[in-house]
Amino acid sequence: MNKYLPWLGLVARLVLGGVLFVAGYLKAFTIDKSQMAVRAYEVLPISVANILGIILPWLEIGAGLLLILGFAVRYSSIFGTALMLIFVIAISQAWARGLSIDCGCFGGGGKVAPGETKYLSEILRDLGLAALGIYLIRYPKTRFALEK
Repeated sequence: MNKYLPWLGLVARLVLGGVLFVAGYLKAFTIDKSQMAVRAYEVLPISVANILGIILPWLEIGAGLLLILGFAVRYSSIFGTALMLIFVIAISQAWARGLSIDCGCFGGGGKVAPGETKYLSEILRDLGLAALGIYLIRYPKTRFALEK
């Protein structure tokens, strides 16, 4: 089984890193929508939500690139896992409070019609990605990584 761990790590790294990179990239050049998506959760003061809407996409891109390249795998996995768990909490609280929003995970975001929410699938997706991150925290040595 140990001979497969680096290969499983490669898959985990590419999936988590790829999702983070794509999610960040899709938001990085539409800052107004990214800010709107963060504000839609109605948790943070507007000024803080707007700053987070600007910074978050670039942090996602950075962590995604590190994971894809296999550099600082443990640290970028800790960040990616924490981010996924924060997203789970944010989506869960929006659902519990009866907000009708799109998560804004891959661009867009903001208010949607009540029947258009996808909270359960978004939570399950982010929990799965967090599980990949946890795996990489435990087993950071993977195939084809720049970090040896």
